[in-house]
Amino acid sequence: MKHKSLKYILSISLTAAMVTGCSKFDKINTNPNKTTQVSSAMLATNMILSITRSDISSAKSFMQPYLLGKYLTWGEGQENFQYNKFGRTNFNRIALLRNVPPMIGYAPDEELRKSYSALGHFIRAWQFFQTTIQVGDIPYSQAVKGESENVIQPGYDTQKAVFLGILNELDSANLLFAAGKDFTGDPVYNGKVDNWRRLTNSFELHVLMNLYKKTGDADLKVVERFKEIVANRPLMRSYADNFALTYTAAAGQNYPWSDVPAGSGNSFVKSNYTMLSATLIDPLKALHDRRLFYYAKPSPVKIAAGKTADDYDAYVGAEPSDAFPALQSIRLSKDYSDLNSRYVNLVNAEPVSVFSYPELQFVLAEAALRGWVTGTPAQNYYAAGITNSMKFTATYTPDVEDYHHNMKIDDSYIQSYVTAVTLTGSMQQQLLQIITQKYLAGFLQGSNYNAWYEQRRTGYPVFKLNATTNLNTPATQFPVRWLYPDNELSYNNTNLNEAIQRQFSGSDNVNSVMWLLKD
Repeated sequence: MKHKSLKYILSISLTAAMVTGCSKFDKINTNPNKTTQVSSAMLATNMILSITRSDISSAKSFMQPYLLGKYLTWGEGQENFQYNKFGRTNFNRIALLRNVPPMIGYAPDEELRKSYSALGHFIRAWQFFQTTIQVGDIPYSQAVKGESENVIQPGYDTQKAVFLGILNELDSANLLFAAGKDFTGDPVYNGKVDNWRRLTNSFELHVLMNLYKKTGDADLKVVERFKEIVANRPLMRSYADNFALTYTAAAGQNYPWSDVPAGSGNSFVKSNYTMLSATLIDPLKALHDRRLFYYAKPSPVKIAAGKTADDYDAYVGAEPSDAFPALQSIRLSKDYSDLNSRYVNLVNAEPVSVFSYPELQFVLAEAALRGWVTGTPAQNYYAAGITNSMKFTATYTPDVEDYHHNMKIDDSYIQSYVTAVTLTGSMQQQLLQIITQKYLAGFLQGSNYNAWYEQRRTGYPVFKLNATTNLNTPATQFPVRWLYPDNELSYNNTNLNEAIQRQFSGSDNVNSVMWLLKD
């Protein structure tokens, strides 16, 4: 008995010591400034920031889509996107979706469960769309089921099946947002389900416009869906509804191109990086578009020669397809236009949208032009897109001479401009006008390669193909897609090879035409 009692006492003492030790360890190693619990709101915040901020959180990553979209050139070195060289993408967007089920599961009541379910459907649709539009067929029906169903090598769905899934998820999101209530954890719309519902339906119109070559498909019902949404669902109402992250002066929340902190000297470094392109500058000048004076600085050489900052001829764009040494010579000469000082000086220069009200209006203008919707002329939508783009720019620009060069955008100017650029001519000529205005409105906005996708889809605006500098192979054409990820080659090779064989006769090639782009 003595031995047993001693053994018992020692056991109790050891256990107590372990508990005490663990308690001290946990106390010492627990960060009091971080929560130890996960909530629906926290997961929502993480995912929303991932699709609005993460890809453009650094100065260089912020500018990458605009190099591909030929808005500007880069002086640090020869950039692949500027010269049309594509490599392998990744499926990180899909991996993020693992957070959707727990976000829904942690919802404290049924109405909030509907709201977070709606948000989950929207984010899934957004991420799958941004992924499939890059490469073609992707994992969809079996994606992110490694934990729930032990599917660690998901099969690839056809791009048509992926788009059907995207459209159905957006339809579900619309209904669930309508039945839900405002939620927490949203840094964009403050959890207002009405805003999210409007975004969902507006984005679905964008998805449908990307399917414009598939209007004869009986499963997709592209035009039928488009008409139903326009007729029956709430849509975004103005640039105030933009799906955009607003930047602040707080650490880690500054505008991606700002000089942080103001006066630190980054502005000098950044002035060596960028020159605005002729693709952007020339149409602004030709149309006497005052956004030029808000977007750009005048050429120092033209100012020295007697031009004034309020003269369109003081602004010079560089041809982005010119050889890198030739562009460096222009840079040394100083005869070019750089980004307006406001983008460097202001830590909260302007919200950066990933989907905007002007973009929606240009989609509607194109739909009206194609006869998908009737009752409202294409001109009305087109005018609304231009008006809201200009008002957005003017609203977020302080009244400082260097920021608008005394060529202010006001209501009177906007009205005269819209009249001057009224849609005219053939359908193709009007389409060119619509896409041109979409392009001009997209400067440092729509940070998902939107301008490049639109050029790939419509041919507008025209990007100069310079076979002597084009890094694509062959140099006589632009690439049309990214290559599949390295990880898929290593860990999902059988399914990937099947998808490549099905789509491209076995060749994962940047020039291979995906289903979306085929007539």
